[in-house]
Amino acid sequence: MKTSHIIFLLSLIFATSCKKNTMNTLETKIQPPVADKKPINLEKHDDIRVDNYFWLNERENPEVIDYLERENDYNEKMTAHTKQFQKSLFEEMKSRIKEDDSSVPYKLNGYWYLTRFEKGKDYPVYSRKKETLEAEEEILFDCNKEAEGHSYYRLAGLNISPDNKLAAFGVDTVSRRNYTIQIKNIETGEIYPEVIETTTGGSTWAADSKTLFYTKKDEETLRSNKIYRHVLGTSVSEDVEVYDETDDTFNTFVYKTKSKKYLVIGSGSTLTSEYRILRADNPTGEFKVFQPRIRGLEYGISHYKDHFYVLTNADEATNFKLMKVSEDNTAKENWKDLIPHRKNVLLEDIEIFKDYLVVSERDNGLNKINIKKWDGTADYYLPFDNETYTAYVSTNPDFDTKSLRYSYNSLTTPNSVIDFDMETKEKEIKKEQEVLGGKYDKNNYVSERIWATADDGTKIPMSLVYKKGIKKDGNNPLLQYGYGSYGSTIDPYFSTTRLSLLDRGFIFAIAHIRGSEYLGRSWYEDGKLLKKKNTFTDFIACSRFLIDQKYTSPKHLYAMGGSAGGLLMGAIVNMAPRLYNGVVAAVPFVDVVTTMLDDSIPLTTGEYDEWGNPNEEKYYTYMKSYSPYDNVIAQDYPNMLITTGLHDSQVQYWEPAKWVAKLRDLKTDTNLLLLHTNMEAGHGGASGRFEALKEVAEEYAFLLDLESIRE
Repeated sequence: MKTSHIIFLLSLIFATSCKKNTMNTLETKIQPPVADKKPINLEKHDDIRVDNYFWLNERENPEVIDYLERENDYNEKMTAHTKQFQKSLFEEMKSRIKEDDSSVPYKLNGYWYLTRFEKGKDYPVYSRKKETLEAEEEILFDCNKEAEGHSYYRLAGLNISPDNKLAAFGVDTVSRRNYTIQIKNIETGEIYPEVIETTTGGSTWAADSKTLFYTKKDEETLRSNKIYRHVLGTSVSEDVEVYDETDDTFNTFVYKTKSKKYLVIGSGSTLTSEYRILRADNPTGEFKVFQPRIRGLEYGISHYKDHFYVLTNADEATNFKLMKVSEDNTAKENWKDLIPHRKNVLLEDIEIFKDYLVVSERDNGLNKINIKKWDGTADYYLPFDNETYTAYVSTNPDFDTKSLRYSYNSLTTPNSVIDFDMETKEKEIKKEQEVLGGKYDKNNYVSERIWATADDGTKIPMSLVYKKGIKKDGNNPLLQYGYGSYGSTIDPYFSTTRLSLLDRGFIFAIAHIRGSEYLGRSWYEDGKLLKKKNTFTDFIACSRFLIDQKYTSPKHLYAMGGSAGGLLMGAIVNMAPRLYNGVVAAVPFVDVVTTMLDDSIPLTTGEYDEWGNPNEEKYYTYMKSYSPYDNVIAQDYPNMLITTGLHDSQVQYWEPAKWVAKLRDLKTDTNLLLLHTNMEAGHGGASGRFEALKEVAEEYAFLLDLESIRE
């Protein structure tokens, strides 16, 4: 070996050693906070769990706030050297986004509605134009003005009355998904004095434009449990309760059919559905049960002419089928098959038009859109040509039209909004997502779908994207993302922010693990309840496959997931910590057993059909065997960044806080362990579109820094 080569190698070794020594010195100087141990015994089924950090659930306790703030301070100090990089990442991601952007307008009841953003502002402006797009713009809500003075602001449930004069809307300024509904006179700008608190934010008008139906939440659990009727101009205290969902495993909601003929009250749990219907022109009438709930029977309803169309799993239709029933006799025994059940095709949704039925399907993991004419003269699919795309039916409020609006994007193709003429089969691209900066060229990136093999022999699909020219030599940094719960499928979608990783050499992979519905309903059933561990072992199998195929290596493999995906992160670091160099867990659901035993916490009772009810011993024992918090042991863990929000209503802040405290006590490595609690936000993080980018920049800087990429 040449002397110059030896000197070069020695310099590399010295530089690496210096880096490690610098980090170790930093960690020596900056000591992480230590949470006090205040052990309590949690006993169930003759089993005792000792929880040293249970006290952290006291949100108002100054000691708790102090601990969270000390963790935030530690995070700030340990990442101080990345702050400038975070800022540059933020500016880079922001620079790709068109600031003065607007949605594609859609027409409803004589008005064109659009949402737009103004340059330099964080929040949307909602507006409309009468009859033509050349008409004068009416501002419905400028959320930039409404958000002034609030650290968090979200408007939801914007709902226009049939006479076009009133707008009902919900506002959350805390980020606990707890909305206050008010009513605005669009013509005068007046906000009426009625203030309806503790709601979902959603509402629906009756045909008279003065009667409003809305959903109340339980004060403590935030479960959507009651439907009320409000009459414009009357006191909220006089509102009439029209439905009370007494089963605490169900949530309820209210809406109006696309045909505008019926008001619908829905109730649903993970496994069971029930609906009630009432003519929209008879708001004081009694709602009639469509089909009484039967455990395990799921269905959804759409109205057209004198029939309802029922999307259901009835008669063991695991992947769902479409049935039809007269609006006068809606009980299940009268349902007739329209689109039969198919073993390998998941029927996801339908959209009804005057002359057409549009069916959204999933076949071998891929989105398909089937267009059928009611008179039987047309039946065809929209053509899509690769394996890493996402296509879905978009906003189509107009019933009497031949135009279908849908969206298409892929891992390499920015999103397009397309109007498709279902009669002529001509399409018009109404809008293509712009990637500003002039640097993005889809031809510089490669996407592919690959299949790993799980422990039980099941093939697990993954969608990958990376910069063209990458070599499979095991040296590529790779971020593997997963969720895998509730049947929620993470489709391969385009992201402008992700380019900041791809352009720095990262591969991005979505693991389509069991617990989603990527490969049909059975894919979900095999990743829940007493089969939940399949979700975790699938993800690990994907990681091992990526390593075996030399896409990456344990030194360069990273994992990310949020909420139930945070549970996934917690499980994999307990089960296979040496596979990953770093993990990002956002708002992670990690204290599974304790949370599922506490029916005062939002979501708990409604989650029994997803995770199991630990009041039953078999579910308790199984949950305990994978619950990340309960399974932290004395071992090495990867570098970890964990984020949460103090006001999170979905996953309470104390779950990640307790988890970090226990990890700090037991882990045997010197790797980074960081907890960042947003003291002003909840489950969705920051509310402004650019504020949210700062959170992404923080996560990306954490990953890139571990790869010694700092610019």
